[in-house]
Amino acid sequence: MSYLFKTLIAAIIIVLVTELSKRSTAMAAFLLALPIISITSFLLIWMETKDKIKIADMSQQTFWYVLPTLPMFLLFGWMLKNNMSFYVSLGICCLITAGLFTLTQHLLIK
Repeated sequence: MSYLFKTLIAAIIIVLVTELSKRSTAMAAFLLALPIISITSFLLIWMETKDKIKIADMSQQTFWYVLPTLPMFLLFGWMLKNNMSFYVSLGICCLITAGLFTLTQHLLIK
C-alpha cells in the first residue's frame, strides 16, 4: 500500500478533529477517542499481509499501551483549567506518559 495513501488517511483524521473542535469539543473528543487509527491500521495490515496472528497480537498489545495514556488526558485538562502554561502542561504530561509507557513495557516483558 502506498505511503502516500497511508499518510493521507492520517492527515484527513487530524484535519477532521481540528475542524470539528471549532464547532464542538465534545464531538472532536469523541472522534479522538474512537480507535480510528487502530482499525485503519488493522485493515491496511490485513490487506497487505493477511496475517491474523500479527493483527491479533497488535490488538492485544494496543490495549495495554492505551492504559498509560489515560492519566495524561485527565492531568492535561486539570493543568490547563488551573492556568498552567499549555506547553509546560503538555511537556509534563508527555514525560509522565513516557514514564508510564516504560513501566508498562517493563511489566509486559515479564
